[in-house]
Amino acid sequence: MSQHTGGTNPLSVEIITTGTEILLGEIVDTNAAWIAQQLRDSGINLYYKTTVGDNASRIQEVITLGLSRSDVLLVTGGLGPTKDDITRQVIADATDTTLQLHEGALKTLEARFERFGVRMTENNVQQAYIPDGAELVKNPVGTAPGFIVSTETGTVIAMPGVPSEMKRMMQETILPYLRRRNGDSGFIRRRVLRTVGIGESTIDDRIGDLMA
Repeated sequence: MSQHTGGTNPLSVEIITTGTEILLGEIVDTNAAWIAQQLRDSGINLYYKTTVGDNASRIQEVITLGLSRSDVLLVTGGLGPTKDDITRQVIADATDTTLQLHEGALKTLEARFERFGVRMTENNVQQAYIPDGAELVKNPVGTAPGFIVSTETGTVIAMPGVPSEMKRMMQETILPYLRRRNGDSGFIRRRVLRTVGIGESTIDDRIGDLMA
């Protein structure tokens, strides 16, 4: 059982995980579970979690729905250099913006490839494009930066699907941002009741009133 305690208008957050391999069960979605735990420990309300494949129209539909019911959408996946990495373009379309080359992100990308002694192919440049007016979120352990897009109806935050990259962004940038948005005052209080040798229906009969 859990209860949110904090400001009068607590932030509502939604997680959107993109990737056909996750949707079809080929990869277990550990990102959403980890993010949910971090939000809980930060006192931030999570109301919805959605998984959607690499399909532009369906991702845009999910984002549009999310913006109609949540303050912030946390979107993971689809920021890489390949043709099925469509998240940045879909977010731009859903928020009625256009993608713009971020010169700082491009220089960081070029420097990283040079440091590793690897030739940067042209398709990597698309990782330096973010929606116009968006705030860049640096990726200290990967090539694809994230970004924060604010609209009149809500905020969309895009992060890579690679767990190590997503976690660094969350810990260093996204969670502090969300805590500030939430007033730095909320927390979620939990109480765990452990039972042995008693059925679920009997437990409900005895303490069901606590669920209210």
